[in-house]
Amino acid sequence: MKKFFNKECLSVSIVASTFFLVTVTVAPHALAHDAAAQRIKQLEQSLQAIQAELQKIKAETAQSAQKVKNIEQTTNQTAQKVNTIEQTNAVLEERLVPDISQMAQKDRMLFFRGGFAHMMNHRNGVTIQSQVLPIGAQDRADRNGWYIGAGLDWNLTNDVWGILPNTSIFAELMFEYKEFGHDVEGNGAVGNVPSMLAGGGLNPIHVTVNQFTLAASPKVKFFKGSKLRPWIIPAGLAIHVLSPPSESITYIQPGVQFGAGLDYHLWKNFYIGIDGRYQLTAGNVDGINLSGMTAGGYLGIGF
Repeated sequence: MKKFFNKECLSVSIVASTFFLVTVTVAPHALAHDAAAQRIKQLEQSLQAIQAELQKIKAETAQSAQKVKNIEQTTNQTAQKVNTIEQTNAVLEERLVPDISQMAQKDRMLFFRGGFAHMMNHRNGVTIQSQVLPIGAQDRADRNGWYIGAGLDWNLTNDVWGILPNTSIFAELMFEYKEFGHDVEGNGAVGNVPSMLAGGGLNPIHVTVNQFTLAASPKVKFFKGSKLRPWIIPAGLAIHVLSPPSESITYIQPGVQFGAGLDYHLWKNFYIGIDGRYQLTAGNVDGINLSGMTAGGYLGIGF
């Protein structure tokens, strides 16, 4: 029994020793395997983190690239707009430069006229030559005389409303005084002191034969920007006031005015010019035809 017990003890000892040796031998390898697995797991996690960071950086880079592309497109559009604006400004400058140079010549003018006047027909009237009461002195004025006047040019357009470049349309308001005689002998009926109808002797008074004209006309001036500018009046309205009145006591007669002339820019805002005008009235009105012409010069002041 004792022998058997000793054998059992020996067997247990051998098994225990063997287990201890196996444990001592295998345990370090198992521990090392677990540490390597843990390390691998950590490396995988690090790689995943790095990959996620790379994806994030890649996405941010793509967004930045898109932003840069948008900025480039915006810059190109802005550059195109700037080029368009510069081209527009260049065109406007080309159009404005002549206008600026032409602004030195004022677009409005006050002018003062004077010169020679001529009537196409002799005048008669209530106090001069009379066909109603042909008594006493039957004098009449000469058909030639002189005139003075003034007027205003007001610019409406510098290119005939886009039709003709460098051609201006002005509205002209003009008035003038014409005189054809101041010592015409009055007739015996009402131009004599006392009247011969009352038994007086021949004692004619001196009568002034004159005429006042008020006219409104379109005026076409050529060569805008030039110092020398010819112009024409194609047709305008003229109202004539005559003195002495006609034998039927008519003293106002309408008509049409035509004209042509030439402006010269003399110095600063001062101009000189010559003009000729023709006043046409519609036949005889109560025995008087006031058709006539004037020719002379003028001094203008631009403003």
